[in-house]
Amino acid sequence: MNDDLNAISVFVALAEARSFRRAGESLGVTASAVSQSLRRLEERLGVVLAHRTSRSMHLTEAGELLYASVRPALEEVRAAAAAVGALGSEPRGTLRLHVAGGAETFLSGPIIAGFLEAHPYVRVQVFVSDEPLDIVSAGYDAGVRLGEVIDVDMATVPLAGDERLLVVGTPAYFERHPAPAHPRDLVHHDCLNWHPTADAPAYRWEFTEDGRDFSVAVPNRVLTNQVALLLHLTRAGRGLTMFFERELRADIERGDLVVVLEEYSIPFPGFFLYYPERRQASPALRAFVDYTLAWRRSSRDRDSSS
Repeated sequence: MNDDLNAISVFVALAEARSFRRAGESLGVTASAVSQSLRRLEERLGVVLAHRTSRSMHLTEAGELLYASVRPALEEVRAAAAAVGALGSEPRGTLRLHVAGGAETFLSGPIIAGFLEAHPYVRVQVFVSDEPLDIVSAGYDAGVRLGEVIDVDMATVPLAGDERLLVVGTPAYFERHPAPAHPRDLVHHDCLNWHPTADAPAYRWEFTEDGRDFSVAVPNRVLTNQVALLLHLTRAGRGLTMFFERELRADIERGDLVVVLEEYSIPFPGFFLYYPERRQASPALRAFVDYTLAWRRSSRDRDSSS
């Protein structure tokens, strides 16, 4: 039984590393030992789990099925063992976070820095991407996304207040183009737009009119996954873009950018920390959730006293 569990652990490490050498390094053994463990597991199961060449390794269909089946259970075992080992001591381990690129309040704010100071034995890995994924199957402990796109079976902690998206352009742009009076007028404008990945559709700009939400497929003069490029081109007068109000406020106050269609731009729930509610949290994740809740309470207290 112990041999089977050890072999499964080695197989999961190999499936994640996609390399015998890297899997061995993560386990503290040689690549040869990883290969031998895999071979013995394949012999016991009677199937080939991975194809090897001198330069690469990839899982077979049977290997992918086994990995998808055993990895969540193995993570539960590791989390339970870590929880027991952490009783009466400082939280330890690695906290893996998948964070949306627009969560600037989280990424540039004091939460992570303060947490690292409060918990010196926890390591934090932050991957920033707008690509939608299942954080559990992808191996993340938690994520940060807009509240409206988080699955209902996740526990959530609000990180900030409501957000608002505004359509903006420069005064020079509006000297050449009449300002749109309604979102449907955007079809006559140069729109600078965003999508999360190369194969994802362009973002449909979202508005509200008379309490009804609707979206507009704008003509994309520029389409990119790099929001910094969108802001650069907008400030250069190349077109209109839709972006978070908090990121545009200084430009608007200086008069460098002009807001249009503001009456159709309604606030919506902002960014949340989210994590699997039904899965046993690791000590590192529990500590991070507790720290985030305490940070939110102190933030609200500061806002109410100012």
